[in-house]
Amino acid sequence: MYDFDVLVIGSGPGGQKAAIASAKLGRRVGIIERRDMIGGVCLNTGTIPSKTLREAVLYLTGLDQREMYGQSYRVKDEITIADLATRTQHVVGREIDVVRSQLSRNRVAFITVIDSDGIVHLERVPRSMVVAGAGVIGIEYASMFAALGTKVTVVEQRDRMLEFCDIEVVEALKYHLRDLAVTFRFGETVSSVEARPEGAIAILHSGKKIPADTVMYSAGRQGMSDNLHLDAAGLSADKRGRIVVDEFFRTAVPHIYAVGDVIGFPALAATSMEQGRLAAHHACDEPIHEMGKLQPIGIYSIPEISFVGKTEDQLTGENVPFEVGVSRYRELARGQIIGDSYGVLKLLVSLDDRALLGVHVFGTGATELVHIGQAVMGCGGTVDYLVDAVFNYPTLAESYKVAALDATNKMREIARMS
Repeated sequence: MYDFDVLVIGSGPGGQKAAIASAKLGRRVGIIERRDMIGGVCLNTGTIPSKTLREAVLYLTGLDQREMYGQSYRVKDEITIADLATRTQHVVGREIDVVRSQLSRNRVAFITVIDSDGIVHLERVPRSMVVAGAGVIGIEYASMFAALGTKVTVVEQRDRMLEFCDIEVVEALKYHLRDLAVTFRFGETVSSVEARPEGAIAILHSGKKIPADTVMYSAGRQGMSDNLHLDAAGLSADKRGRIVVDEFFRTAVPHIYAVGDVIGFPALAATSMEQGRLAAHHACDEPIHEMGKLQPIGIYSIPEISFVGKTEDQLTGENVPFEVGVSRYRELARGQIIGDSYGVLKLLVSLDDRALLGVHVFGTGATELVHIGQAVMGCGGTVDYLVDAVFNYPTLAESYKVAALDATNKMREIARMS
C-alpha cells in the first residue's frame, strides 16, 4: 500500500508544490507529515500565523491610522492574546483545509505520523520582552509586540541587523522601531536566561542583565533533519541541519531531493514553493529551467521591507556604476490618504545601459510593490519604461514613476557635466 513513484517528506510550501507537480505529471505520490503539522512550519507556527498576527496587530492598535486620527487612536483599548489568536486560528484553519483539498484533489496520499510535541502559547501580551537575534523573524516579532505596547529589547551579536538588506532601508526601520520604544543592543549575545516568578532575566555575555516578562530566542532557521536518520540513506547535514544540493535540488544520493529550509538561505515560503516544483519536474524527467536569479525578499516587519536585485553596497563592491532614484510616500497622494509619511521606494539604475539593478521598498505594501520592479527587471526593461508608463492615480505604484524620473534627471545632469 506504500508503493509510490515519489515520496515527499514534509508538507511545507516546498513539499506541497513538489507533491502536486509530481502528481500532475502522472506519478503516484505520497506525502509524509505529522498529524498536527499539515502545511508544515510555514502554515502552523511560521509564515502564516506570524503574518496574520501582524495584520491583527495593525488593525486592533490602529497604528496605520494614527497619522490621520492622532496617536491615541485604537480600535480596542485592551488588546489580549485571545483577540490576536482568534484571527490567527481562523486563517490557519482555513489554510489547512485548502492544503488538504489541493492534495486530495491531485490524489496525493497522506501518511500521517503521530507526534507528541506541544506548543507553549503566551497567555497575555507581555509588558516587556527580550528578543535574542535580529534576523527576519526576530525583527518581525519585535515590531509586532512593540506596536502592541510591549517594551522590546533586541539583542544581536553582529554590529548591524538584516545585513543583506539596503543599509538606508534598515536605518529607516531602526528609526521607526526606536520611535515605538524598541531598544537595540548590538555586539551583544544572550549567554543565559534566569526564570523569576515575575518573568525572566536575560544575562548578556558582557555581564549586563535585562529583566523582562518573556524572552524570545530567534537566532536563525534550523533544518529539521535530526530525526530523519539521514545516514541510513547515505546523506548527512551540517550543524544547522542543512543538506547540500545541486542546481536541480538533488542531494548526494541522486534519487533524493531536498528543498526549503533544509537547504538553507533564503529559506522563504515563496522560494521553497518554486524549489519544490522544479525538483519534482527534474525527478520526473521533465525539462526545466534552473531557478531564476531574481528572487524577491520580503520582511513583514512594521513597516514592511522588500527588495529584489542588488544593494548599493554590493554594486559599489563590484565597481558597477549606478545612479539612485528615490520616491517618498509622503510626496504621493496615496501616501497622504493612507497616512504613511515614512515609506520610501528606491531604484538602482545602471549608468551603462539604464537597466534596473535593484529595487528597495520600505513602508506600506512593500512586499506587493516590489513585484512591479521584479517584472521589469525580469523582462530586461530599463528605467525608461517606468518613466513612460502610466500608473493609476492615486496609488503607491506611482512611486516607481517618481523614482524613475528622479534617477533619469540625475543621469541627465551627469551626462551634461561630462
